[in-house]
Amino acid sequence: MESLIVKGEQAKRGSRVLGNLSSNVKDNAIKAMANALLGDMNHVLEANKKDVEMAKQKGRAEALVDRLQLNEERLNDMAEGLRQIVSLPDPIGEVVSMWKRPNGLMIGQRRVPLGVIGIIYEARPNVTADAVGLCIKSGNAVILKGGSEAINSNKAIIDVLTRAAYDNGIPRGSIQLIEDTDRETTKKFMRLNDYIDALIPRGGAGLIKTVVEESTIPVIQTGVGNCHIYVHSAASFDMASDIIVNAKAQRPGVCNAAEKLLVDRDVANIFLPQIVDRLKHEGVRIKGCAKTMEIVPQVEPANEEDWYTEYLDYIMSIKVVDDIYDAVEHINKYGTGHSEAIVTNDYSAANYFLDMVDAAAVYVNASTRFTDGFQFGFGAEIGISTQKLHARGPMGLKELTTTKYVIYGNGQIRQ
Repeated sequence: MESLIVKGEQAKRGSRVLGNLSSNVKDNAIKAMANALLGDMNHVLEANKKDVEMAKQKGRAEALVDRLQLNEERLNDMAEGLRQIVSLPDPIGEVVSMWKRPNGLMIGQRRVPLGVIGIIYEARPNVTADAVGLCIKSGNAVILKGGSEAINSNKAIIDVLTRAAYDNGIPRGSIQLIEDTDRETTKKFMRLNDYIDALIPRGGAGLIKTVVEESTIPVIQTGVGNCHIYVHSAASFDMASDIIVNAKAQRPGVCNAAEKLLVDRDVANIFLPQIVDRLKHEGVRIKGCAKTMEIVPQVEPANEEDWYTEYLDYIMSIKVVDDIYDAVEHINKYGTGHSEAIVTNDYSAANYFLDMVDAAAVYVNASTRFTDGFQFGFGAEIGISTQKLHARGPMGLKELTTTKYVIYGNGQIRQ
């Protein structure tokens, strides 16, 4: 516990300096981090190779190995994400509003960092670079706790990033990695509320549930994505097929991948055989409701648990719904508030879906795979919030800040 406290104290001290650095210093440091990531690419890839080989030896799912694996293209994407952060406006110091009271007091709201952010995440080493870049730009110190599957990758990435950051004006101690992957250490980390101002879990439902239930630090919930594509009776079948295949099969192990397909009864007989063939061609295992199995007998039966499940794999469950009202009711019952999409050429249906579906991101005629800070133009993201307090959806720089009131007077006293 002592080493965790030391990390917490160092991060707290670093945050007080970091929160008042100029945009120029922070941006130069992040540029140096991006360059260092590419300059030391072989170091990072060698470390990642160890993690990938270990995951394969343990028989981990293909989707998990994909999330874990780095290559030259993905490292270039990580560096580009850091450069995009540099190009974004610095939120710190922004005056959100200001007004004058009748007594002459000038009252304003100024944007400030949260302070120290803790992040617990699983086998996604790209999160390491994203989190550090966003925290530095928003003036926050960060303490990272990655999963055991990616420990070698995370250590290598942090080694590269911290050397570049500290050589370019970022206070030492502002970037921390907890290398002990023991679960007991994770539990202790979640109770460092004297040092950490907000805790962000990134991973599956089990991880997020554990953090929410056991943390004494305020938690920003992220990530569980039981996402749906709904094919309305007025949909273009070609468009719907392309969107579904992309949302399910382009990268199934991420939280914005589609897990469920809802199809209107009026078009199910025509559309389902087409889309099942395409999904099976992509290697997707199909489960379905009773009506789906009538139309396409080769699919497996889906049970009640399936409708709640985030597969993160080449699996999709299909349900035939009566109409848009039935579809919306199903989504609001079983969805996780992440990303939901309708495919339709009916303007009224699209607007009803946008209004009535309760989720952080709601799409008309587009893949759920776009729910991503990089795709939304935020640069890298710290996570996708599925809660409603403070932040919702992809969290960029502003979501890592809070505000404080600043009051200017000239001698006023309260009567």
